[in-house]
Amino acid sequence: MLYSRITAADKRLALRASLASGVVQRFPGAFNPLSAKLIQSKGFEGVYISGAVLSADLGLPDIGLTTLTEVAARSQQISRMTDLPAIVDADTGFGEPMNVARTIQTLEDAGLAGMHIEDQVNPKRCGHLDGKQVVDDDTAIKRIRAAVDARRDPNFLIMARTDMRAVDGLDAALDRAKKLADAGADAIFPEAMGSLAEFEAMRAAVDVPLLANMTEFGKGELYTVDQLANVGMNMVIFPVSLLRLAMGAADRGLDSILQQGTLEPMLGEMQHRADLYELLDYSEYSHFDSGIFDFTLNPHITSKV
Repeated sequence: MLYSRITAADKRLALRASLASGVVQRFPGAFNPLSAKLIQSKGFEGVYISGAVLSADLGLPDIGLTTLTEVAARSQQISRMTDLPAIVDADTGFGEPMNVARTIQTLEDAGLAGMHIEDQVNPKRCGHLDGKQVVDDDTAIKRIRAAVDARRDPNFLIMARTDMRAVDGLDAALDRAKKLADAGADAIFPEAMGSLAEFEAMRAAVDVPLLANMTEFGKGELYTVDQLANVGMNMVIFPVSLLRLAMGAADRGLDSILQQGTLEPMLGEMQHRADLYELLDYSEYSHFDSGIFDFTLNPHITSKV
């Protein structure tokens, strides 16, 4: 009922343990708190909070327009609704090294289990768009060192994302990843890799956990979780998938209203009211304290029969 009873500290410990378990961790992207609860109910290992999704949620493109305040507030709303560890996309850290330090502590306070920060120039752009630019080694390393120095909980996961592969090629990406790991990054997120062999090369280059991004309609192929596990990936994210599915369904539903004047033909595609009530745990709220507050659920809307 209400928010998760699992503390942020315990979620961080759980994430650390899972990354060391040898079992690939699946982190679908939550586009709101309710979808985070759905991810948990299906048995996934964690929740990812995408910068592209947060931008889209505001009706904005993913070109560095969101602020730390917006990202932290939405991330807190999502992370507190699930027992699972949640990691968030912190873009380039929302400024220079001191801003990066503030970003880390703000995201710790928001209850996140970890974050990733990238080596693009600021303002950044979506990792699967052309024309990206990356910063030099010194700037990228200073961002990671600032993040590591600023965190108060040593278990808060600081992940370094490198976009070097699409800019200067695989060898440059491998070199950048090594330098970021040496600077203190707990994990590496190599963006827009070109093949499973490239993921495997990254695995051979660094000895920290690795994240694979399986985003649809991007520059890379969509590999299965098993394929990625076989080349040594520790975590797989599906950052925008649920938002794309939801928006696709919404698009079709609106068309049905325009063309047929009703949504009855699409009832089978909708989440039933009973399933929504179960996900929201309505019954626990009803039983919270009948002496203070109570309500009765209509049995006709809590059953699919």
